[in-house]
Amino acid sequence: MYKREIIEEWDFRIADTKEFTHCYHSYPAMMIPQVARKLMLDFAPEGKFDLLLDPYMGSGTSLVEASIIGINSIGTDLNPLARFMSRVKTTHYDLDVIKSYFSELKNKIDSYSEDKVIDTNFDRITNFTFWYNEKCLHELSYLTQIINEISEDYRQFFRLALSEVVREVSFTRNGEFKRYRMNEEKLKLFNPHTFNLFINKTSRNIKGLSNFNNTKNDSVAKIYKFNSSIKIPRDIIKENSVDMVVTSPPYGDSKTTVAYGQFSRWANEWFEAENAKNLDSLLMGGKLCKEENFETKSIQNELDQIKEIDEKRYYEVVSFLNDYYDSICNVAKVIRKGGRICYVVGNRNVKGIQIPLDYFTAEMFEKCGFKHNITIVREIPNKKMPSKTSPSNVSGVNVNTMSNEFIVIMTKN
Repeated sequence: MYKREIIEEWDFRIADTKEFTHCYHSYPAMMIPQVARKLMLDFAPEGKFDLLLDPYMGSGTSLVEASIIGINSIGTDLNPLARFMSRVKTTHYDLDVIKSYFSELKNKIDSYSEDKVIDTNFDRITNFTFWYNEKCLHELSYLTQIINEISEDYRQFFRLALSEVVREVSFTRNGEFKRYRMNEEKLKLFNPHTFNLFINKTSRNIKGLSNFNNTKNDSVAKIYKFNSSIKIPRDIIKENSVDMVVTSPPYGDSKTTVAYGQFSRWANEWFEAENAKNLDSLLMGGKLCKEENFETKSIQNELDQIKEIDEKRYYEVVSFLNDYYDSICNVAKVIRKGGRICYVVGNRNVKGIQIPLDYFTAEMFEKCGFKHNITIVREIPNKKMPSKTSPSNVSGVNVNTMSNEFIVIMTKN
């Protein structure tokens, strides 16, 4: 089919995956920076390498790595939290100004009292009394309040640290990305220190910023929210203009695979981002489709098996693959002749059937005029994924997640 090769040096078992601004914020199924970096260095297209695209940007790993080596980049994502993270992570803030603001914030934290909290209306947070205690809500509101007093150019840096705290002081189970409340025994022992968490995370991020600033060059990272499954706006990216794509697309729809929408909902609701409550329905596979819009030889057998076992799950898988195929077609058009794509994918199990998404990815790009170079197989010891998923969405019915990634590398003829 499409040649796979197991290469251990791509495992990066002992690598520091939190270098530079990669330390800023957790995010589901993040591509580790060493993979993005090695792809850009080892598989850079011939001729020129001036523009990189990530059509499923997520936490911005590829954009940060492009910035470090001096390559202009464009990223897009429908998730407001992803765009927020990527903007902050690719910005070279003045370190002295950041430290000065941080000192001011710590002084205001030291003088905190509940009567200083201006906004005590938390109706924007779904079931806020179910997910938070009153003390934490007031402390989060106070942090938001004093951050909003900072110059707008620097406010987002501190908001990103707060974004992590918003989720971590909630009653959600930290080992999962979906929204499940802690059991009563854990709730009795749960006593988060909101201000300490914020200070520690900001301190961590300042160290990352300092290292990132040492790499500063003239490259530019631009961030958008267009949906590559629908179209890629030509006023943003012209046809045949992209030299390389380095990305890690979703492995399936957000509702049954990696819960991007549920994980991000804490921050998206807190900061009143658009579509905070219905994000999963907007992501790939979010709208159910009843027919295949693609022709495939590589995974048709697997799709037929799933359909025979569970027709509803089959349509959910097809809905994702339809959007994924449309996105591939649109991405293919903006890549120049000789340009290269590097898609880091996972082959998930549905009803006990493994779907070889790497084969499907290669097959669809081949239909768009690309030649398959190699598919590298790597173990994923460091990737931020839940140890179990609940593909049936039935509480307690879990399966092990995938332990390998497949890096599909192809060149446009």
